[in-house]
Formats: sequence, C-alpha cells, structure tokens
Amino acid sequence: MLLVKEGHLSELTELFDRYHVPLYNFFLRLTMDRATSEDLTQSLFYRIIRYRQSYQPGQGTFRSWVYRMARNIHADFCKQQKQAPQRPIDPDEADLSLADHSAGYAEADYQRLDEALALLPSEQREILVLSRYQGLKYEEISKIKDISVSAIKVQVYRAIRQLRSLYFKQS
Repeated sequence: MLLVKEGHLSELTELFDRYHVPLYNFFLRLTMDRATSEDLTQSLFYRIIRYRQSYQPGQGTFRSWVYRMARNIHADFCKQQKQAPQRPIDPDEADLSLADHSAGYAEADYQRLDEALALLPSEQREILVLSRYQGLKYEEISKIKDISVSAIKVQVYRAIRQLRSLYFKQS
C-alpha cells in the first residue's frame, strides 16, 4: 500500500488479488445481494485509489484501514437505501461457505444460520461478519469501529447470543 500511496497504482493489483474476495464476502453478508456486493467492492477499490494519501501505516494495518473504508461505504449505501436490507439469503444465489461441510452438518443447518444472520440488526450482523467470517481480531475491529476492545467483546457476545436465539427459534 505504501507504493500505491506513492503513486505506483499498478501495485494495487496485488492488494486487489489478496483482498477482493474477502471484501466481496463482507459486503455480501451485510447486503445479502450479489450485484450490490460487487458494486460496493468496486467502489471500495476506487476509494482506495482516491484516498490513498490518507493511509497511515503507523495508525494500524492496511486490513483495518480497508475494512474501515468498507464499513463506511456500506453505511453510505444504507443511507441511500433508507434501510438496511433484511431479506434472507437464497443459498442458490450466494456462495457462502460457513464451515467444513464434512463436520456432519446438513445444508439446511447452514441455510438456517444464514437466515438467522439476516434477521440480526445491521450492527450485530456487521460485528459477527468482521469477527467470525472475515477473521479479524478484536484489536483490528476496535480500530475499524473506533471503540475499545472490551466494547467489541461485549458486542460480539451479545450478537452471538441474539444469533443463537434466532437460530433456535427457526427449529
């Protein structure tokens, strides 16, 4: 990213190759729509180029910087839509691998989990997507959301508790 910041825009190719799939999946889990997720991912990489001078390596990792930017893009999208999308994911429409299918879970279990995730409030869904699906550490999420690590832990705990409740109500 430092080379991109210096004007070597061709170096963005490596960042794109490394981050476009995880970022697309981040948007997909938040919007529940493939086309919208593709558009938001494209917008994000445009913003990376446009705001490359704002990247400060001393203030955190590139990953936390890019996810903060992704979060802002999603918030802008929600403001434009005047609501957060709440439609359940159609498993045929989205390719969302949640875990190792060889662990003995039925496809219906994954579908129920996706539906329960879609029913969560936007903030809770976002924190779970960042921590569980994107694999970000609490410290990174803390930088992205600009709140303490302990507050992140509390939010994750509450979101998991709510997800568990929604998941088992569907049984």
